[in-house]
Amino acid sequence: MSAGSRRIAERFAKLGAEGRAGLITFLTCGDPDPATGAAILARLPAAGADLIELGMPFTDPMADGPAIQAAGLRALKAGMTLKKTLAQVRDFRRGDQTTPIVLMGYFNPIYAYSVDRFIADALTAGVDGLIVVDLPPEEDGELCVPALKAGLPFVRLATPTTDDKRLPAVLSNTSGFVYYVSITGITGTQSAAATAVGDAVARIKRHTKLPVAVGFGIKTPDQAAEIARIADAAVVGSALVQIIADSVDGGGAAKPGVADLVLDQVTKLAHGVRSARR
Repeated sequence: MSAGSRRIAERFAKLGAEGRAGLITFLTCGDPDPATGAAILARLPAAGADLIELGMPFTDPMADGPAIQAAGLRALKAGMTLKKTLAQVRDFRRGDQTTPIVLMGYFNPIYAYSVDRFIADALTAGVDGLIVVDLPPEEDGELCVPALKAGLPFVRLATPTTDDKRLPAVLSNTSGFVYYVSITGITGTQSAAATAVGDAVARIKRHTKLPVAVGFGIKTPDQAAEIARIADAAVVGSALVQIIADSVDGGGAAKPGVADLVLDQVTKLAHGVRSARR
């Protein structure tokens, strides 16, 4: 088992032993600038993040809403690249060997980087998994299969439109955990009803023993707690990215205290998640 597979499995086992769900936080790497982004990343575990999704900035993030699109553009404008994203993970690993980091993004930058080189560099940096939203199961040979063979987990998305006929294909090469997208549409735009999410999570669990994380539309500690009663983890992204967007000046530079604002909200979300099943 690779370090990545081990870190994800160990973290979900620890959560299970504690009788609670996890908090997965999403932030775009290098937003609003590499130094501020790295400072936030380093402090996420202490603030309460159990797993971290780190967005790979891309010019055309079609599955993401306005907040994450803007975050990617801020990061790219500040000079962020895929190589620098991997470097930030490597720097993070110097201080934290246990918190899983999953890179989330699109295939184009990985293809341009070279798939084999990317997988090797990601493993060396300490990446624990990949979520690549524009590669369906029919394209598993492009990245998913090579990643799995190298020991890098590939996390797949399931959605409200993934029916029982489609679900086995979606789960066939999935590892680490399953990410259930609780709404149809782009990130950060609406919230799903807990009953619908509960039914969906139960249905997915009939097909796999992997943990199920739920994201899209979770913005508040109360909403995170609601999901934490149903799923193995709650994913919060756009709400955190929006705090950064609200804390930059007209030129996109970070105002003082932006990291503290983000991390304070992570702490509140973590409290909601951790108290959900008491």
